[in-house]
Amino acid sequence: MTPQASTPAFAFQSPSGRDVAAAFDGGLITTEGGALLLLEVERATGVLAQLAGCFTDHRDPDLIEHTAAQLVAQRVYGLALGYEDLNDHDDLRGDPLLATLVGKEDVLGQGRLRGRDRGKPLAGKSTLNRLELTPEGATAAARYKKVVADGPAIERLFVDAFVRAHDSPPEQIVLDLDATDDPVHGQQEGRFFHGYYRCHCYLPLYIFCGEHLLCAKLRTAEHGAFAGCLAELQRVVAQIRQAWPQVRILVRGDADFCQEELMAWCEQQEGIDYLLGLAQNSRLLAALTYEMELAHIRYLACGVPCRVFADLSYRTLKSWSRARRVVAKAEFLPGGPNPRFVVTSLPAEGPRGRPARAAYEEDYCSRGETENRIKEQKLDLAAGRTSCTRLRANQLRLWLASAAYLLLCGLRRLGLAGTPLAPAQCGTIRAKLLKVGAWVRVVARRVCVSLCSACPYREVFARAYARLRRAATAVLTPLRL
Repeated sequence: MTPQASTPAFAFQSPSGRDVAAAFDGGLITTEGGALLLLEVERATGVLAQLAGCFTDHRDPDLIEHTAAQLVAQRVYGLALGYEDLNDHDDLRGDPLLATLVGKEDVLGQGRLRGRDRGKPLAGKSTLNRLELTPEGATAAARYKKVVADGPAIERLFVDAFVRAHDSPPEQIVLDLDATDDPVHGQQEGRFFHGYYRCHCYLPLYIFCGEHLLCAKLRTAEHGAFAGCLAELQRVVAQIRQAWPQVRILVRGDADFCQEELMAWCEQQEGIDYLLGLAQNSRLLAALTYEMELAHIRYLACGVPCRVFADLSYRTLKSWSRARRVVAKAEFLPGGPNPRFVVTSLPAEGPRGRPARAAYEEDYCSRGETENRIKEQKLDLAAGRTSCTRLRANQLRLWLASAAYLLLCGLRRLGLAGTPLAPAQCGTIRAKLLKVGAWVRVVARRVCVSLCSACPYREVFARAYARLRRAATAVLTPLRL
């Protein structure tokens, strides 16, 4: 399709004095030209294909224009590209490049059955909502909502993707547990006022291993952050151990997860340790008196923050079944004392030994990276867009956002290693590499995409493309993330 001057021009005046004329006559132009890289990520990982396999479509295939796999792909690609709402897809329906990514043969939509749909190859919001609003027990007898999601299968998908990301079993992995608030602003099922966050919200649980997402569980907020955590951890660990029976696992979390049930379970398992934050109390502070005084003296002497570490053996008065090793940090800052405590099953010496300073500074403090991963989920991929009425639908929205994270994470890991965007977060990758203007032409059975010549990251794009092509070629069987 060639550009045609078919609409009146808009006249502008530039600061240089030149006249500027504009018109909507550029032809098929998309702002998502860089999204072609996501197509290569999917070829290398198979994330969307596996996710689509978690849905059972009871619709009559002779009466539909959008398969379940295409609906899943359209929704996830939309989230990866920053379109968080179903309403956005009514505006995206005519994008030929997105239709190409989804797998539409008629990328211009000229063969649609209804006249009102011609020129719009993709599904609108009323069709896409079948993914989220279909109840668990729906069958072919249902009137409209017949695309049923298999929740347990979707949960297994994230761990499968993590395992496939490794060419060989690692010696040790670290599983980070964390919870966050997901504010709700309507009458959603399961809404509850949380005193700490001071709002009605959900309290989703995340489990990460580095940048790999293993679990995204939507929970109601009437219980604490630990509610249901042990069951999810056991499920994830069991699936990992099926693939890697000998891998050592370190479970890490803040004080919300320092519970007897979790610690006792880890101690009963072979090759599983824990490193958890421990809330301070009068007994712990009293045991750290000498170290705090020493840190204060050093601070007064040198004028800079000082730390002193101590190893303690500690047991609560009632809740713990045994005494455990506690690493204590006595720190004095310009604002005053700053003591911190962590409890761990790691010994101070031996093959698994970690001295107090290393256990705190190197092992525990690095869990802060999990906060960045959660921020990517919430701020860049709309994981907090849980505005459906039903809890099940909101859980599915969280999983779809998590699948979009897997795509962008795969692009970052497989395509952007060694480039300036290697450490970039999902939102930065989208803005600099995916949001590229492009002119789309459809000729015979070929889609030609002319990317913007002025793109400042064209070299990064080329390097990412080459790396992804090699990854896709090397791992077609079996799939690798």
